[in-house]
Amino acid sequence: MSEDPVVPAPAPEPEPVSPPEPTAEELEAANDALVDKDLRRRTRRGFIVAGAYAAAGLAGWKWLNSRAREGDVPWPYRRVLEFNERLWGDLYSASRLSPTFDPSRVTRPARVNGGIGMSESYDAENWRLAIEGAASPLSLTMDDLRALPQREMTTEFRCIEGWSTIAHWTGARLADLIAKFPPREAVRYVALETPGRGYYVGLDFASAMHPQTLLAWALNGEPLTWQHGAPLRLAIPIKYGVKNIKRIATIRYTNIRPADYWGERGYDWHCGH
Repeated sequence: MSEDPVVPAPAPEPEPVSPPEPTAEELEAANDALVDKDLRRRTRRGFIVAGAYAAAGLAGWKWLNSRAREGDVPWPYRRVLEFNERLWGDLYSASRLSPTFDPSRVTRPARVNGGIGMSESYDAENWRLAIEGAASPLSLTMDDLRALPQREMTTEFRCIEGWSTIAHWTGARLADLIAKFPPREAVRYVALETPGRGYYVGLDFASAMHPQTLLAWALNGEPLTWQHGAPLRLAIPIKYGVKNIKRIATIRYTNIRPADYWGERGYDWHCGH
């Protein structure tokens, strides 16, 4: 009987060799590489998206500015301004007053802004305010105006350019003038002009009758200076400064919406805030 062949035992498998642990420097380098790769991907995507938005914006800007112009601005801009006018009209209330301040907070010296329509010289002694559209033509002196109830207010003067000051005004309400010298018929607007009509603004009748709409002859306790519109100017804090016309020579009652100097040059006609 033959013996079974001897089968050699299998050779032991070598122990697995673990890869060496990466050093801190290697881990930092690998992380930096991943960050750089992700940053390049995001940067490319960002440039593509930004480029698309820029191209769309440029195309839109060119389209808007190529439209027919109304009142010195392309008609899409004018529609936005008209929407703002309707919104402002809906929000208007005679009981909504501009904030008032203690007179100690007035800005000194009073800031000078705007000189359009101020080139005409005037004689303070012989100055007159013409009222058109009343029962009969009127030519009022400063004494006539000072005979009206005197009002004072300390309010914020806001420029459409973004700055503001606090001013103390003395004068008479435009509403008191209108009550004493009323229009010969119901009207919707009041126009105001400088001598020679170098500057002109229009107000809707409700704004003209607002209790804070003053015909002012003094600023911060002193008579108006030439630069601030002597002898008479409009102080209307519910409107931006472009409506605060200086050196008023004519007030006219009308049912036709008056021309407005800056309204003809691309600004909102109402200019309320």
